[in-house]
Amino acid sequence: MSDTSKLQTPNSKLNLAERDKKVIWHPYTQMKNALPHIPIVRGEGVYIFDEDGKKYIDAVSSWWVNIHGHAHPYIAQKVAEQLNVLEHVIFAGFTHEPAVLLAERLLPVLPGKQEKVFYTDNGSTAVEVALKMCLQYWDNKGKPKTRILAFKNAYHGDTFGAMSVSGRSIFTDAFNSLLFDVDFIDLPDAENISDLISQISNLTSTACFIFEPLILGSGGMLMYEAKYLDELIAACRKAGILIIADEVMTGFGRTGTYFACEKLNHKPDIICLSKGLTGGTMPLGITTCTDEIFDAFLSEDKLKTLYHGHSFTANPIACVASLASLDILLQEETLANIKRIEAKHALFLEEIKAHARVKAVRQTGTIIAIEWETGNETSYLSNLRNLLYKFFLDKGIVLRPLGNIIYILPPYVISDTDLNYIYGAIKQALEEI
Repeated sequence: MSDTSKLQTPNSKLNLAERDKKVIWHPYTQMKNALPHIPIVRGEGVYIFDEDGKKYIDAVSSWWVNIHGHAHPYIAQKVAEQLNVLEHVIFAGFTHEPAVLLAERLLPVLPGKQEKVFYTDNGSTAVEVALKMCLQYWDNKGKPKTRILAFKNAYHGDTFGAMSVSGRSIFTDAFNSLLFDVDFIDLPDAENISDLISQISNLTSTACFIFEPLILGSGGMLMYEAKYLDELIAACRKAGILIIADEVMTGFGRTGTYFACEKLNHKPDIICLSKGLTGGTMPLGITTCTDEIFDAFLSEDKLKTLYHGHSFTANPIACVASLASLDILLQEETLANIKRIEAKHALFLEEIKAHARVKAVRQTGTIIAIEWETGNETSYLSNLRNLLYKFFLDKGIVLRPLGNIIYILPPYVISDTDLNYIYGAIKQALEEI
């Protein structure tokens, strides 16, 4: 029997931040000198509230996941109802209504001819599945291809396959010698597109091309044009290279359309989804594919099976949260809010683009990124990052800079008043920091 004497009651004399410091290891954080983590006790709409009652505008959607606002009553209602019906069931040999219904409703709104859904847990695992699908597709066909094409500065997750297809950076530095080789290319533009197409035409052992469409998120909110991505995809098709669109961040309205790949003429073979999928309620990942991909795994040969799965694959509660989020996303009001935020950002871009401290400002859909002029200091670890982070927190705004780059990526329910407050704080920071 377990030793229950080791179970302790939390020290009531300590606040939540102090208790946290004793037992928690936080992500992307040097715990040696980290500032106390802010204890959040509740959320409502675009706001989160700490234990002292201070209100913060969640201007980054809590790592890009919260698209409809915190504690959305409709999503909460649907999740609560499902908890009283079925919380989870093994998804090998069994199925359930929420998983089937989500696939039935999601596939028709995705770009291209996506026909099958494979469920996982998060964006990184969705990418892992996509890579395995492509590599095994060619192996099952008896034409093994082992190379992968990706963009420099890309970010696709923190598991080993996802790290391998991400640009080499501080996120991967300790593991670089263990990652598999990938062919990295520059983002396409008018000057280099011909050279990139020429490079692709010479590839003979490349299984797939994986990309974040239109925006490289963690790479610094780097943005590029759909027409050049279209040309790269066309070249890949000609070279027999499968196409993976990582829409983990860009999906569900972020780029102004429901999915970034809607802006492409050439659609992907595989799409990776997560983050906004559940409306930010809980983890869920999805990898979708065309019938051509799926059919390559149909065989009397058991070795041609896709041997991949997770304990919480297709969790019914997460699927119900996703269905509720999809209901809200497809409302006319939500699309109107997306267009409103997009227009507001565009006006703000024009207002600040000539400022002496603005090195660059770029926008796609509901995402706007401002790059601070810092001379040669542009690292993710720049001291400016901490100064900006604290400056905005003091003003009740959650903006998590990527080095010298700040960005606004808000829930769609954000008001014009709150957007104007954020814009005003950024203008003040440009003058003072």
